[in-house]
Amino acid sequence: MALGYRSYYVQKVCVISFLKKGLGLYQTNRSHNNIVSPINESMGGKEMSQITEIAPDVFKITTFFSEENIQFNQFLVKDEEPLLYHTGMKGLFPTVKEAVARLIDPTTIRWIGFSHFEADECGALREWQRIAPDATAICSFVSKMVSVDDVVAERPARALEDGEVFVTGKFRFKFLQTPHVPHAWDAGHLFEENNGTLLCSDLFHQNGDMEAVTNSDIVSRFKEMLIEYQKGPFANYLPYTTKTKQILGRLADLKPKTIAPMHGSTYVGDGESAIYDLAQAMKDVLAGSG
Repeated sequence: MALGYRSYYVQKVCVISFLKKGLGLYQTNRSHNNIVSPINESMGGKEMSQITEIAPDVFKITTFFSEENIQFNQFLVKDEEPLLYHTGMKGLFPTVKEAVARLIDPTTIRWIGFSHFEADECGALREWQRIAPDATAICSFVSKMVSVDDVVAERPARALEDGEVFVTGKFRFKFLQTPHVPHAWDAGHLFEENNGTLLCSDLFHQNGDMEAVTNSDIVSRFKEMLIEYQKGPFANYLPYTTKTKQILGRLADLKPKTIAPMHGSTYVGDGESAIYDLAQAMKDVLAGSG
């Protein structure tokens, strides 16, 4: 089921109801498949949150909204200078904070990253910075100058240059500026060089309550989402421009081992081939549809 016209309004209502029902609580015992199991409480048995270790010390926090048939993922990197990637919307802040608290002291977060200016990417940035006094947003120069510092930041963001590498301790993150990929002028991506993890925002978006991690094809799910969205108000959700193939090629050249999208399953496998397959799916569905 694709997102409807009232999508973001419904999501906010779902979040509020979700929190009132006492969700967002987590057990801390890690199972053999690296999932920190959610306490079995839900609104009508549908909405749940879970924490999954998708790579060493890289944790995915997932909340599924059944009415909209979509997952929202945030990623916490445990290191000397902890990194949170995606803040989630403002209404989701208490739930994500509770999940982070099961892994680290939330006040110790040092870096908050995101691809581009959008509610699910950085909507709760100010809330995070108010509880974590040393937390600094990291984003593209365009994002910082055009939107972030004025609208959502408690204090100035750090603008990353294309190709810049910054270190959080044992992890090395490379920033790639990717205008309009997945969408928005200010978009960029982070790639962790040691483990080969690509934090890829809305690329590889899959609708539904998907498994946390898979080594099976996720491009077909992504293509299904694109086809469905082209039928409604979210048509051209991801633009296909004269630069899209080239930008995706840069991401493929990183040869990621783990692909971590905001919506849906994390993919572990041949990331280079997956990105080229994604590029072809975007071309098939979107080229000439603007």
